[in-house]
Amino acid sequence: MLNQQELQRLLKDIESDRVERTRATTKTEKDKICEAICAFANDFPNHRQPGYLFIGVDPQGNPVGISVTDKLLEELGAIRSDGNILPTPAMTVEKTGLNGAEFVIVEVFPSDLPPVRYKGRVCIRVGPRRANASEQEERILSERRIASHPNFDATPCQECTLDDLHLDLFRFNYLPNAITADILKENNRDIAGQMASLRFYDLKRQCPTVAGALLFGKGPIQWVPGAYVQFVRYDGEQLVDKPLNERRFSGDLLTLLRELDAFLPLQLQSRPEASSALQEKLVQEYPTVALRELLMNAVMHRSYESTAPIRFYWFNNRVEIQSPGGLYGEARPENFPRQNAYRNPVIAEAMKVLGYVNKFGGGVLRVQKALAANGNPQAEFTLGQATYFLVTIRRVQ
Repeated sequence: MLNQQELQRLLKDIESDRVERTRATTKTEKDKICEAICAFANDFPNHRQPGYLFIGVDPQGNPVGISVTDKLLEELGAIRSDGNILPTPAMTVEKTGLNGAEFVIVEVFPSDLPPVRYKGRVCIRVGPRRANASEQEERILSERRIASHPNFDATPCQECTLDDLHLDLFRFNYLPNAITADILKENNRDIAGQMASLRFYDLKRQCPTVAGALLFGKGPIQWVPGAYVQFVRYDGEQLVDKPLNERRFSGDLLTLLRELDAFLPLQLQSRPEASSALQEKLVQEYPTVALRELLMNAVMHRSYESTAPIRFYWFNNRVEIQSPGGLYGEARPENFPRQNAYRNPVIAEAMKVLGYVNKFGGGVLRVQKALAANGNPQAEFTLGQATYFLVTIRRVQ
């Protein structure tokens, strides 16, 4: 964060494109705050330095004396993971003060995967101005993505072409959910340009990205061989026991996710249990919400560079979900599940846009809460393995 000298300099610099100020913290100002965070994450001037949003400060840089509560700090911090700004911004929120008056500093770091959107709009700053990016400005941001160390899902899939994609799936299923109607109405780009703005197409190499091939490809496994889910239900508790049911979920990720959603409830059994002397309630062997959350996480976080599938194995006493690739980035066994990192940020964004993820972060906590409410033991996680991530859920007793 800033030292006192830097803080005072930035507070008074009204011409800076790295600084924005706002007096209010009310709900009516949330859009303004989110747009400012989005603009700093896009870093259109290409400073490669953080931008600062001062909350509780007037246009001249003077603190107005707001009350900075823990609730306010939590609400501002939650902006990062509520899924309205995509890709997820890297930011910090801190309470500070000057001359006895409190205010908040939101520090926002430049994104490695621009353009960043808030509710489908690309916000940028040029000097003191904040506005929606034009088509040309979006293209500049798209071309600026860090090429030396890209995420795998954002790399070009050079064997794939537009003819290999279900383009109607993108046009009619994805695009209206990702971009606001008024922006779409003004959009004169061709399909390649539209897909490139959402990181599904590489204009320089004239081919879809890995994420584009996975989400909309007619046969993604020809480019990403491990992109499927292998389900097996066993009549016993060991891998050597007789399989009762086997199924392979493959195809574009939109179809795969829909099929998993429909398939899961069919596998679950319920039994009546007395909740009082006169009432009964149905108890499932596993809560649907917990299994669904873990499967969605496996699809989102797995390593698509691996040729292994996601393994979804159902035994008489437990369910195991194993996905290729261990913990990623800043996530470590010692800080899991408090710390998360996104191996596949483009796919994570797409799953949020399509409604398969409600918000980022907290998925493991939601799983454990659902298991406890249903009477199951807590989920067990096998961590520290470089090649796989395994979660085991025990059947309710």
